[in-house]
Amino acid sequence: MFKELLPLYLIAVGLCISGAGTHLYQWLGNQQAMLRYDGKNFLGSMGNLAMSFVCGPYIMLQLGWRQEKGGTISMTSAMVSAVVAFGWAFITGLIFMGAFVALRY
Repeated sequence: MFKELLPLYLIAVGLCISGAGTHLYQWLGNQQAMLRYDGKNFLGSMGNLAMSFVCGPYIMLQLGWRQEKGGTISMTSAMVSAVVAFGWAFITGLIFMGAFVALRY
């Protein structure tokens, strides 16, 4: 049974880290988090790229819930962003949990 729940656990870990990272970035940077790779210099570009990788699943979920002109939410947009975000969160959770287990044990 543990094998079947592990992917869901990794997705949950990835989403938690992504949400916490996004809100921490917005609090410390005083700007909206968005997916980007530009910067004033090379170090800034790498920082934005790392932030986009870690915070990407949460940002993707937010993008899917944006309202259209009529005040409605597109079901297609919400579903596509959820599938992409959950897949991305799985990879992020796998990396962070793998690092945690490697450093812990």
